[in-house]
Amino acid sequence: MIMPRKAMVAAIAVVAMFSGAVALYMFALPGFSSARPQPPEIEVAVAMWLLRHSVPATARRQHNPLGADAADVAAGRDLFRQNCEICHGYDGSGRTRIGGGEYPRPPVLRSLIASMTDGEIFYHIRNGIRNTGMPAWTLPDQQVWQLVLYVRNLPKTASMAADPPAGPPNGLAVGWRYAGSESCKTCHSSIYDRWKKTPMANVVRDPREHPDAIIPDLSEADPLVHFSKDDIAFVYGGIWKQRYFKKAGDDYFPFPAQWDVTHHMWRPYFVKDGTDWWATLYPPDNFQRPTGPLCDGCHSVNYDINTKTVTEWNVGCERCHGPGSEHVKRRTRETIVNPGRLDYVHANDTCIQCHSQGRPPDNPIDGKYYDWPVGFHMGLNLSNFWRLEGHQLGETSFTHFPDATAHKNRMQGNDFVQSLMYNRGVACFSCHDVHGTGNAAQLREPPGEMCFACHGPNAQNGPHSASIAEHTHHKAGSAGSQCVACHMPKIEETIADVTVHAHTFRFITPAETDAYKIPNACNICHSDKSTEWAGAVLKSWRDRSPWRMDN
Repeated sequence: MIMPRKAMVAAIAVVAMFSGAVALYMFALPGFSSARPQPPEIEVAVAMWLLRHSVPATARRQHNPLGADAADVAAGRDLFRQNCEICHGYDGSGRTRIGGGEYPRPPVLRSLIASMTDGEIFYHIRNGIRNTGMPAWTLPDQQVWQLVLYVRNLPKTASMAADPPAGPPNGLAVGWRYAGSESCKTCHSSIYDRWKKTPMANVVRDPREHPDAIIPDLSEADPLVHFSKDDIAFVYGGIWKQRYFKKAGDDYFPFPAQWDVTHHMWRPYFVKDGTDWWATLYPPDNFQRPTGPLCDGCHSVNYDINTKTVTEWNVGCERCHGPGSEHVKRRTRETIVNPGRLDYVHANDTCIQCHSQGRPPDNPIDGKYYDWPVGFHMGLNLSNFWRLEGHQLGETSFTHFPDATAHKNRMQGNDFVQSLMYNRGVACFSCHDVHGTGNAAQLREPPGEMCFACHGPNAQNGPHSASIAEHTHHKAGSAGSQCVACHMPKIEETIADVTVHAHTFRFITPAETDAYKIPNACNICHSDKSTEWAGAVLKSWRDRSPWRMDN
């Protein structure tokens, strides 16, 4: 008996459906509920489209009524830590134990919120996002707006992705040229105006153009000083020390006297053998030690070792952003280097290129020894042009203490690459804005507040205590309760007894002072006390490991 056509079609459909169900069960369903896989790009794109278009127009048009008050930012930070940090991370990157395992993954807030209105952010915090880990928060409106304000002020960190740096090619192909900082002024006038007042923009000055550049009164006689104002071609520095260069031919040479800004006195200036690595490679005479190979590469933009010319003196825009001629012609992100978009290694190399002790791997170059990364510009790999100064653990040298903490200034990079902060994507620009701020060292916030951008009582990054005073065992607001007092002690010499902050962020114990003669924070402040006293006090604090205090 022949089966009717309709029945046959129905039977085939049933068989197909059954087979499909079996196939789905065997091959598709196993693991379908897992949150481990990375969502496909098409799913992310669709989800983002739905996210943007699901907010009612009236909500989207709302503006944050709070302005930018620092107290509201701080309140938003506290709310973020209590409610959001566990998934989104302290910097909004989503790199947390929970966030890294959610499906879909928490977005990188910094890039997401940049394209969202205040109203959109408020709406998503208030109502949550369906089928994600984002809950609806029943917080008062003011607190939601404080959160909106804070997520626009997240701590600045660098990407951990090891992407190659963007920017000009090796060797500066045709078209890529240095244009000078003045070319940046038209489009970036507010940044330019701030930068122009910074030490970066004024480290090298011509006293003929800047009569106020020379700090001491050269009319007052001093046995160390055998030069006059008219002999000085360039003045270098002015924060801790000031040095003076004379010009001879197409080179500059340092006079053998420097001004100690802190103590208001003259001191000799001569690099002795056993100090900087290059001292024995040059004659023992300042006027046979040109600044070109030893200094000028970091104190200028585009120092040419062949012509001994520069695009501009001082740390101009292109020192950190690379050659800018193509960007002047075509103002896109592809034609300039923005350290804020680089991965954490290349981002930090922006500053490490000059704020470190090292030497080029190919020294000597054309018969001369250089003390800066010859040939490097932003967009290249610094490690191909620079080797950080080596150190033997347990040894005190001109550059290092026995634990590898820097012994002298201009070694922030040597310190920082050893730190946990560096390994977590914190960048120099996380704390400093070299375009200029009103704070010491161009910090983004005052020193007593800067650390709280990422750290705070019982925050993800610690300290794990109920209050800062409980963590420091010093009165809140006192010198001993400042984060930098213990974690960035001033132990690195710049001139005489003037010291600058260490950047390893390690706490140096009194026991290490006894064993290795490394200064510790306790006895720097309590100079009238012994290391034994300091060690005993630390051991009496129940939140400190006694095992660590013994080492």
